[in-house]
Order: sequence, then structure tokens, then C-alpha cells
Amino acid sequence: MSGINGWIILDKPLGLGSTQAVAAVKRNLRSAGYGKLKVGHGGTLDPLATGVLPVALGEATKLCGRMLDASKIYDFTIHFGNETAGLDAEGEVVATSDVRPTLAQIQTILPQFTGVIEQIPPAFSAIKIDGKRAYDLARAGEAVQMKSREVTIYSLRVSPPVDEHQITMQGTGDAAELAEVRLTAHVSKGTYIRSLARDIAHAAGTVGHVTMLRRVKAGPFSLESAISLDKLNEIGEGAAANDFILPFEAGLDDIPVLDLSPDAVMAVRQGRVVTGIATDDGLYWARDAEMRPVAMIELFAGTLKIVRGFNI
Repeated sequence: MSGINGWIILDKPLGLGSTQAVAAVKRNLRSAGYGKLKVGHGGTLDPLATGVLPVALGEATKLCGRMLDASKIYDFTIHFGNETAGLDAEGEVVATSDVRPTLAQIQTILPQFTGVIEQIPPAFSAIKIDGKRAYDLARAGEAVQMKSREVTIYSLRVSPPVDEHQITMQGTGDAAELAEVRLTAHVSKGTYIRSLARDIAHAAGTVGHVTMLRRVKAGPFSLESAISLDKLNEIGEGAAANDFILPFEAGLDDIPVLDLSPDAVMAVRQGRVVTGIATDDGLYWARDAEMRPVAMIELFAGTLKIVRGFNI
């Protein structure tokens, strides 16, 4: 069976690591007869997180770096009163507080965390410190000093409605004290939602941790195009893989397309400079007369620069 170049967008279930998810895609495609195939993912999701995990197939693996750099949208819940070592539902409790914020207080606080902010990543993260993963050092009981980093929060809002179980018995309406709150954040690469939740809780005069984290969008991919693990397994059991695989170009939906002449396509494939292209400067993906992707390119003053070539 011929190779494939495209995307499987997995709605990653709770408890499954990103590497395990990629292995599941490989296993099912192998069972479907695709043999050896390059497979990669476009952005790690913790086992305790669910949602959009773009899995690249074949030549689409060349776009995994773009997916890693792309902005993401998350739904998440902060539970107030306990802060854990991992800032999520696992790990020992390291701080407690009897303070519970009101919805009005949370609404007032959120603008402080919108725009470019400084953030200290969790000690339990994949960031390397002196060549070792921070979470390995933290699990070994070592004191981990994480450096602050600059990230961008494009938008941050309370996800309505506030359910009854989120509210304690004290107060009513916006003055009701919250046991937890659900938020939606659109963030830049490198943003840690667990750190954002910790800092929001601190700003509200309390502590908290993430009890639910769901990625609803990664770059151009959203939950609407995602499939469950059960659907993925159907491929390995004989279902038509093409029913679940998005085309290669789906990973380029957020940049414009540029149609090239046959001569320009030949020049690009040979690595030669192409000049005299009369269109606006910027990033494009180029295709040939048969609508096949040729390369991701940058245009400046009519001159084409190859960012990444595709062999499709």
C-alpha cells in the first residue's frame, strides 16, 4: 500500500501520553497495511490533559515544528484551596488556604494575565536543566529552580455558565465564593496552563491547582476535526484510513497559497533562486499545476526563499 502524507487529529483521552498516542497511530496504520511510515506529533499533551493532538504522517512531519510554534486554546478548571507539587490533580499537597474567591474577583484579576506576561514553569515539566528533564529532578526530590519566561496570553475568560457544584454555600450570584472555576485561554507556545492557574489563584489571595485541562485547538486544528481513540482503532480493524486522515495542506490552512508556474516549480525543486514574483511579501505555501504542495516559501521584494521543501 502506498504511503500517506497528512494528519490524524486525535482527541487524546485522559491517561494517555503523547508518545503513546503516536505509537497507537503507527500500530493502527501498520495493521491497515501502510507499513513503515514517518509519524510525529505537533505539541505534547500531558497524560492528565485531553483534547487536540495533531499527529503528522509522512511529509507532514516536516510541519511538526510549525505546530509546536502555533498558538493553542485550552479549557481548564482551577480548584481552589489546595496547591499540589505538580499543580494538577496528581502529587502531594504543598499549600492550603481557606480563602475562596468570588466570580467578581476572578473577573477583575483576569486582565492582569492577558497580553505578554512573565511565567515560571512548573517544576514537573519537560524543560531541561543542565541536560536533565525538570520532572526527573523533581521526582528525585531535588530542589528545582525554574527560570521565568515570557509568554503571551491572547485571551482569557471565564467559561460560562458557572455550574452549581463550583460554588460553595457562602454568598450568591457574583458574590458567591467559588470552589472552582472553569476558564478558556488562547495562549502562545511555551505557556504552561498549570502555572497560569497557580498564579491566578495566588492573585486571588488563595492557592489552587488544575483539575481539568482540555486542548480545544492547536494551530489550525480543532476538536471538530478530531477523532477518538476508538475511531483510530477502527483503522487497524479495516476501516478506510482516508475517512479519518486530513490532507497535508490542512496543516497550512493558516497561511495563503501561491500557485507557481512549471518553470518556477522546477527551480524550487532544484533549489534555484526564483525572482520576479508579483505578489505581496510574506509566508506562503506553494503548489504546482496539479495542486500538489511543493514548498513553504517566503517572498521578499519578488524573490522567493524556500523555507521547507516537500516531496509529494
